[in-house]
Amino acid sequence: MTPPTLPVRTRIAPSPTGFLHLGTARTALFAWAFARHFGGAFVLRIEDTDVERSTQEAVDQIVEALRWLGLDHDEGPFFQMQRLDRYREVIGRMLDEGSAYRCWCTPDELDAMREAQRARGEKPRYDGRWRPETGKKLPPPRAGVRPVIRFRNPEDGVVTWDDLVKGPISIANRELDDLIIARPGDDGHEIGVPTYNFCVVVDDLDMAITHVIRGDDHVNNTPRQINILRALLGPGGELPRYGHVPMILGPDGDKLSKRHGAVSVLQYRDAGYLPEAMVNYLARLGWSHGDDELFTREQLVAWFDGRHLARSAAQWDAAKLAWVNAHYMKAAPDDRLAALVADEFGRRGLVVDAAQAERQAARCMLFKDRCSTIVELADWLEMYFVAITPREADLVAHVGDAVRPALRDLRDRLATVPWTAADIAAALKDVLAAHRLKMPQLAPAVRVMVCARAQTPSIDAVLALFARDEVLARLRGV
Repeated sequence: MTPPTLPVRTRIAPSPTGFLHLGTARTALFAWAFARHFGGAFVLRIEDTDVERSTQEAVDQIVEALRWLGLDHDEGPFFQMQRLDRYREVIGRMLDEGSAYRCWCTPDELDAMREAQRARGEKPRYDGRWRPETGKKLPPPRAGVRPVIRFRNPEDGVVTWDDLVKGPISIANRELDDLIIARPGDDGHEIGVPTYNFCVVVDDLDMAITHVIRGDDHVNNTPRQINILRALLGPGGELPRYGHVPMILGPDGDKLSKRHGAVSVLQYRDAGYLPEAMVNYLARLGWSHGDDELFTREQLVAWFDGRHLARSAAQWDAAKLAWVNAHYMKAAPDDRLAALVADEFGRRGLVVDAAQAERQAARCMLFKDRCSTIVELADWLEMYFVAITPREADLVAHVGDAVRPALRDLRDRLATVPWTAADIAAALKDVLAAHRLKMPQLAPAVRVMVCARAQTPSIDAVLALFARDEVLARLRGV
């Protein structure tokens, strides 16, 4: 790829009709990293022309998800519905120049047109009956019918672009009909809310977007948009570079969807994933830098020059995401993990008092190597704050008559020793010697009674992070 000479300007343009899903988040990440790599600008645009389905809640969620991922935008958010006058101005100019025209076909006429074309074995398409041509006599406008506005697509030639991902793509203009760019307005205005393929072109033009990175479901839109851009720019106008990244597939090979689990970015935040892990994992879904699997945000920006984007679809792998997240949890500062656990406790309605909170970072340090998510870490640490009930099976397996006297002896010793891991370990050692037991006999029994788990990290370190009175209370059950 030839390095861009213009100041790079990329954008992400989600529709606020729902949450920011993983595919859009990955596209945003690629566009953001590309802009940052070349010292350019990343623009956030909200495509809210679907008025009935767009909501402020969705806008807020999109902005929050991008902020959580650390994909900071330099300009925006811009809202298409606030640019309606601009779109109408451009369409008015196109009507005057002849690159757009009015069409009075009714829906019934269009249906009949397509049916006749299918009957002749032709591709259904608008037949251009209202398209002005030299010497062509147009039918008179119908009374009571408000016209749509169509773009006058070139009839000959080929639309070609060198896709950043797929390479050269060519589509003949004869394959494209004159698409509708605006319908009549509900407010009585001749031009209502324009269609997607028109708005996106005007937006990219006005915002000086140099590189459009988006999903490959937009490939068929690109030749139409290029033709509209050429009509607006005139000869010699510079078009954006386009890059169409393949979709993300679910584990079953179908397009990633709700049936595969959480597909909203913020669902993964709430499930206990770290933003740096999500950025790392999403970047590897369709892009690579050698064999590197783990890398920082700074490394991603340094490496992401538009090359090495995969042409084939990537497959979502929940196990690999968990592995990546576990790596970042191990590296995360313990006080940061403690704050995230506190947030998770808050969602559970669990309040941590100040005295307990002082030990949270140490607990996180002890348990984080066993966890893939913040939720798992909170599951471990919850035993420090809530009453526990050992499972009957664990009691039968580990707390038998042979070990009960040793547990009572340990409880008595723990009542007086200094409350440190080293002194607790010494008390355990003394009890083992006094009762002629081995650690694999005593430690699981202590864990079951105090933690309601037969396995934990080193039991002396685990107990030291409890309040002494809580440990003694739980051992009284023996």
